[in-house]
Amino acid sequence: MAEMNDIRMKGFHQRISVEGFYTIIDKNTAPNPSELVHVTECYDRVLCEPITSPRNVPDFNRSAMDGYAVKGEETFGAASYNPISFKIRGRLTPGQEFKEEIQKGETLQIMTGAPLPKGADSVLMAEYTEQVGQCMHAMEAVSPGKNVGLVGEDIQKGEKLFQKGRRLRPQDAAVLASVGISEVSVFKKPTVDILVTGDELLKPGQFPDGVKIVDSNSIVLRHCIQRDGGIVKMIRHLPDDLDLIRTALQESSADLVCISGGSAVGVEDFAPSLVAELGELLVHGVSIRPASPTGFGMIDHRPVFLLPGNPVSCLSAYDFFVARAIRIKGARNLQWPYRSIAIKLGSNISSQSGRVDYVRVRIEGSQAFLIATSGAAILSSTTKADGFLVVPEASEGFAEGETVNVCLYDS
Repeated sequence: MAEMNDIRMKGFHQRISVEGFYTIIDKNTAPNPSELVHVTECYDRVLCEPITSPRNVPDFNRSAMDGYAVKGEETFGAASYNPISFKIRGRLTPGQEFKEEIQKGETLQIMTGAPLPKGADSVLMAEYTEQVGQCMHAMEAVSPGKNVGLVGEDIQKGEKLFQKGRRLRPQDAAVLASVGISEVSVFKKPTVDILVTGDELLKPGQFPDGVKIVDSNSIVLRHCIQRDGGIVKMIRHLPDDLDLIRTALQESSADLVCISGGSAVGVEDFAPSLVAELGELLVHGVSIRPASPTGFGMIDHRPVFLLPGNPVSCLSAYDFFVARAIRIKGARNLQWPYRSIAIKLGSNISSQSGRVDYVRVRIEGSQAFLIATSGAAILSSTTKADGFLVVPEASEGFAEGETVNVCLYDS
């Protein structure tokens, strides 16, 4: 490793603003290419191209009621005191077709969704009829076109269904299937490798003993990445070993890499120097609390995020920066996935002008209160909190009673 790349124990000379970091992420991150997925698997994927319907839905006139297919004008004058009789030619259920044409004075018993036979233009509901043997007695008139779903009533051939960039909902997938589309062109989901570094760390599921602690960052990152449309390709737990971390970075084939821990300027914080050695270190140190030791660089055209080891800092850095890159790669909306509410503060929140603050709050009644114990290492502050608010860079905080926007952890 070249000495010029070694920035350990030298401190952060300059921290970039959050907006400046966004600009660098946007410049170095592009949407993934497209892939074809089966229509049954396209939910929550983002369309690569607009889609128009190749057919009408329905593609035939169909019954909208259970009853009898008739020519409407033949029922004019029908009433309970003056029933009009029709000969029943048979029964039609969905998926069946009557090849012939019904003639004057004839009818077919028909179920909802079945194709309307030739010679009929309306459906008389069953409750206004009486069947005696092979005859149907109409007790009420029905106008032509009544109780019939017409060709293209739902979707017309050539109709534009969805625009490029639409994130498909369950009903969208159902519409695509209904028009006969089997495969859908969507943006590939971004893959992410997570490298968790630290001699002190145990894998999730192990019991902490002595001076060892359990890695929690990989769990948070895994689920947040999945939430934002990414795929966790690999999670590796590594000691603070320069060569092992270098090899892991070189072997990664994911679209994006997250390194948890070793991002600051301590003697075992190798990540910044390794990114500078193997590629280009573009960011190291951000004007944000917590998560100021966050970094970002490129290795072989692959974005690499350096995330602080402290769990709250890791979550903050993910939400502000990594999630943005994942959503860009997946062609998703850049907005955060949290529902926000306007609420009054029940306590003062102080900040420092020139940095962004990520502040956890709890909600009691109609007010939000600062979580008293909220250090970057206090993971439970995020579970005790109902949500968080962001103090802008230009602000020195908010006063008690002021109305603020709180992002809720629970959707």
